[in-house]
Amino acid sequence: MIVGYARVSSSGQSLEVQLEALAAAGCQKVFSEKRSGRTAADRQQLQECLDFVRSGDTLIVTRLDRLARSVADLFQIIERLSAKSVSFRCLQQSSVDTDTSSGRLMLAVLGAVAAFEADIRRERQMEGIARAKAAGVYQGRKPSVDVGRVRELRAAGLGASDIARELGIARASVYRALS
Repeated sequence: MIVGYARVSSSGQSLEVQLEALAAAGCQKVFSEKRSGRTAADRQQLQECLDFVRSGDTLIVTRLDRLARSVADLFQIIERLSAKSVSFRCLQQSSVDTDTSSGRLMLAVLGAVAAFEADIRRERQMEGIARAKAAGVYQGRKPSVDVGRVRELRAAGLGASDIARELGIARASVYRALS
């Protein structure tokens, strides 16, 4: 069976292009999700996909960065597929095909390049934040928890669970706000 996996990083992005490409590649079943991809463990549909595939199947993605964003994650996924005798192909990097030794080599090279690009993006982002802070225009993220409101509810005699329920936050967030 040919199985596809598609992923976009945010809910505002569309899976349509990937889904069309996977259908054109002959995928009989496709797993898809709108989820940030820093680690594979956090992606439920990917985990279901990896559990679903079986010996003789081929897993296809449109691009390597849709499957994994780090070399470690990529090789862990490929190892898991290999242990189940599942082939892997990447449509946009067509030389990536785990059925061939040159394809496995290309996979390693492209995985390293993808990790390098992610590191470069992260460095640029941190440089931009540092410049914005120096210019006094960077405010950072707004706190997701209104600490004043948490303390106010606590002073009114509510316990951590009640405060969490009232504000729609985790109980651990209440404890952090109170510390």
